[in-house]
Amino acid sequence: MKKDLISIKDLTDVEIKEIFDLTQKLKKNKSKFANTLKGKTLCLIFHKPSLRTRVSFEVGMFQLGGNALYMKEDISAGQRETIKDTAKTLSRYVDGIVLRTFGHNNVVELARSASIPVINGLSDLSHPCQALADLFTIKEKFGKLKGITLAYVGDGNNVCHSLMYSAAISGMQMNVATPKGYEPQTNITSEAKQFAQGSGGKIALGNDPEAAVKNADVIYTDVWASMGQESEKQQRKEIFKDFQINKDLVKLANKKALIMHCLPAHRGEEITDEVIDSANSVVFDEAENRLHVQKAILVKLLGERK
Repeated sequence: MKKDLISIKDLTDVEIKEIFDLTQKLKKNKSKFANTLKGKTLCLIFHKPSLRTRVSFEVGMFQLGGNALYMKEDISAGQRETIKDTAKTLSRYVDGIVLRTFGHNNVVELARSASIPVINGLSDLSHPCQALADLFTIKEKFGKLKGITLAYVGDGNNVCHSLMYSAAISGMQMNVATPKGYEPQTNITSEAKQFAQGSGGKIALGNDPEAAVKNADVIYTDVWASMGQESEKQQRKEIFKDFQINKDLVKLANKKALIMHCLPAHRGEEITDEVIDSANSVVFDEAENRLHVQKAILVKLLGERK
């Protein structure tokens, strides 16, 4: 049976560990896996612009011996033809699809209709590949995930949602601080808390960035206005001004707390230059790990199909 990656909640703790174990091997010895996906083609359908997602998947397929086909203007979700017909057609041509889109239902519908694996390259609801790269980076730096406290400060958006799921499944504590009215979706919070009960983790929500960051091992932020929210940018800058990751906020965390950001960063808004460029920042290690983690995902979904 084919398997998709639509949301982090699709994965168990064991499956996440398997992905991370494979990621370590892929990162350590690139040449060993050079022909793993030889003859395989991955179709990238992007309704949103991208640097890291596009480049990491294209380079990843190349390093695994496969081919990546990038499509932007050629396919519009449900407009030129139905998502169902698109999925069924592409299933005859390629071996996997990455969809980067606005509506999460587009990914769900594509996966439902395709007979090949579908990977969520980002939707307004979730960003599973980013969250997996983030957790891999944390594990790489600390040697573990259980018992680590992750403080997320900013908008309760798609990245926040995926981090909540992944932290909860992995037994971490995650403190989320957002302005009132910008909390993560209640159903996702509820599901994440249920996962945390089973793993020994904890999910805590609040509106005080100082309380969230106090004694944290990792501080994470994202842009205040995501793609599609450009009209809200000025309004959000005023609402989120007290949620900036700066040196004063960082002082409340553990001395060696990691600084993380999924990028692109709006320097001087959600994070200051001195913090993102500090010795504790692992932002570009995190960005690099998108490549290695996604290669592991591709091998799992495309390489092990019978």
